[in-house]
Amino acid sequence: MKRRDFMRCLGGGAAIAGVSQSPWWPQVLGGVQNAWAFDVTTKLSSVEARHYKKLEGGGIECGICPRHCRVTDLERGFCGTRENRSGTYHTLVYGLPCSLNIDPIEKKPFFHFYPGTTALSLATAGCNVDCKFCQNWEISQARPEQTTNYEFSPQDAIDTCKARRVSTIAYTYSEPVIFYEYMYDIAELGQKNGIKSVMITGGYIDEQPLRELIPHLDAIKVDLKSLREPYYRDVVRGELKPVLDRLIQMRKAGIWLEIVNLVVPTLNDTDQEFTELARWIKTYLGTDVPLHFSRFHPQYLLTELPITPQITLERAHQICRAEGLEYVYLGNLPSHPAESTYCPKCGAMVIERRGYQTRVVGLAAGRCSKCKHLIPGRF
Repeated sequence: MKRRDFMRCLGGGAAIAGVSQSPWWPQVLGGVQNAWAFDVTTKLSSVEARHYKKLEGGGIECGICPRHCRVTDLERGFCGTRENRSGTYHTLVYGLPCSLNIDPIEKKPFFHFYPGTTALSLATAGCNVDCKFCQNWEISQARPEQTTNYEFSPQDAIDTCKARRVSTIAYTYSEPVIFYEYMYDIAELGQKNGIKSVMITGGYIDEQPLRELIPHLDAIKVDLKSLREPYYRDVVRGELKPVLDRLIQMRKAGIWLEIVNLVVPTLNDTDQEFTELARWIKTYLGTDVPLHFSRFHPQYLLTELPITPQITLERAHQICRAEGLEYVYLGNLPSHPAESTYCPKCGAMVIERRGYQTRVVGLAAGRCSKCKHLIPGRF
């Protein structure tokens, strides 16, 4: 099937293929089998990367994330998606997603960003950390040669959104920082076409690339995995401080921000951790930033640990609410009352959620219908 025919199929209302938050094979839109939907390619891209500097002797130093990988000729950095070719740094994944879906925006999760809408979600292979609990490790820890990639340009992304009447593009599943150039160009083009962009990220990015990107984004969700440096070093293979610095930068920039914390039994599930997390968010970001506690399921390198007990998540919720956070949610607990949004002033439910079924029940022009309290977000 040619792209033109596929786009006509999308416009004609073809069914959406099964959506998976953990896509171990490439997901493709339109009810068309994977390889038929887009042109599959084994070629890697050769677009010049942004944010790097050339070193003496033909090496380069990457400046996209805090690793600052130093790469000699024909070598790649930690993420495996950027390569030095004769002193010029190239992104190998530009326009080559390996996973592509239309998802509920709540799946990201965003609970205060146009609830009940959908997002075109895309990812390429690669990541700049290696979380032992990663649910999408089959693509995040893969190299672009190891995944089935599809030719999908920024214009294709915009055309797909228009054909399917999708208002938002989400950069998700793996780590969007490693396909920064692709994300940037889609987001910039989306702005010109009235299509929003949201980044789902670990926040492990340098200050200047983030500064340049934020004006083209509409919201960011950050996985803040812990407030302990040893956890980032041993479980995430990253660093904590740059993530905290970028969160503060995002908040100061005024972009809509939500935070997720995956609660892993025995690793980051103590009352002290929940208290410290709540106090840090309250101090540096504000009480109105939504915080999502998500339930861990054993996978990747942590298969020996149990599923997070519901009582642990409920304790985290209770502690953070007591510390003054106004919007605390529990994830991977379908139909739990803490999935829904309540007015912090009068307690009335304003958005009801049951899994990915969302109903706005008490919100008018961004305010509680009962007491008129302003509910922060994008509605």
